[in-house]
Amino acid sequence: MSLVAATPFRLGPLTLRNRITKAATFEGVMPRGAVTEELIEFHRRVARGGAALTTVAYCAVAPGGRTQKHTLVMDDALVPDLRRLTDAVHAEGALVSAQLGHAGLVANVRSNGCPTLAPSARFSGPAMTRVRAATRAQLDEVVGWYRRAARVAVAGGFDAVEIHLGHGYLLSSFLSPDLNQRKDDYGGSIEARSRFPRRVVAAVRDEVGDAIAVTAKLGMVDGPADGLAIEDSLVVARLLEADGHLDAMQLTAGSSLRDSMFLFRGDVPLAEMVAAQPPLVGVGLRLVSRRMFPHYPFEEAYLLPLARRFRAAVNTPLILLGGIDRIDTIEAGLAEGFDLVAMGRALLIEPDLPRRLLAGESTEGTCIHCNRCMPTIYTGTRCVVIHPDPPARVATALT
Repeated sequence: MSLVAATPFRLGPLTLRNRITKAATFEGVMPRGAVTEELIEFHRRVARGGAALTTVAYCAVAPGGRTQKHTLVMDDALVPDLRRLTDAVHAEGALVSAQLGHAGLVANVRSNGCPTLAPSARFSGPAMTRVRAATRAQLDEVVGWYRRAARVAVAGGFDAVEIHLGHGYLLSSFLSPDLNQRKDDYGGSIEARSRFPRRVVAAVRDEVGDAIAVTAKLGMVDGPADGLAIEDSLVVARLLEADGHLDAMQLTAGSSLRDSMFLFRGDVPLAEMVAAQPPLVGVGLRLVSRRMFPHYPFEEAYLLPLARRFRAAVNTPLILLGGIDRIDTIEAGLAEGFDLVAMGRALLIEPDLPRRLLAGESTEGTCIHCNRCMPTIYTGTRCVVIHPDPPARVATALT
């Protein structure tokens, strides 16, 4: 039986060799923002394993936009090292995207050593301080940062950029009625709240032209009732489509500020997450654990019911995400009109899963959804079931 998943797909100027992509998963092997051999090997394994496109996660557009100090910043000095990474992926027959973002309220100010930005003044747990509302001049500067990051991505050999519009990061926080209390033309209705993120998307497209593909990772819902609702995110999707700057949207959910497990589902590895933090942070994490890490049972393709509403609302190519481990799930999603699927945790334990699924050697992955990979982002993101110990060089560098 021929598989739709094995057929090529045209994504803007790109031709993907099949319909399976690697979702951005913070690799945790970039001490002080360096492109290490471990980072290159992480993506080489994914490319060798058969995915059509792999995504380098958390490529910050400015130092203050990092999640923490061990995060890449897209500046010109990094171009030669980025070229080594993209060349390695291309040598395996795959394409590679850079996920561009500003962490906003999710940025760890103490680790970064510089302030962050938010649509409205607010205390942030990850930032460990009160974050001031961004001025219009600062937002103009942010647009320039995204332009520079996109230019660096092209120079670094990337085939695509993915603009992060989810998980409580800066651009998605503008979409949230809870996080965005602005009284100017960037706040109020969902059309107004979407104005700044759409401005950034337009600037990125203007910067890269048709040289590479431009996609967005769009949050469908935040999780909490007072956060972004699907009725609003559907409006955003239609506005983005009308703007005409995106080649695809990857549909995600959840908020790193309010409800992290809404995206991940499955077991909550609280003990491991506490152990990965400094003592005082670990105590605080335990205190807020019930609110921050509620338990959601894992279900195959758990974001599909929400994503169907977007498939019915827009014609832009859509990338289905969320607990996809089985070839029948992939084929069913493609049959429903989704254009690509993205895998995350499943490829940590089995980077070669796409190749084996497409070759008929396997029908499903072996990930058990324990989520114990989540705390490893500080010492090299990996499946602890098969790799219990971190890469020694990177673990030492990150301390």
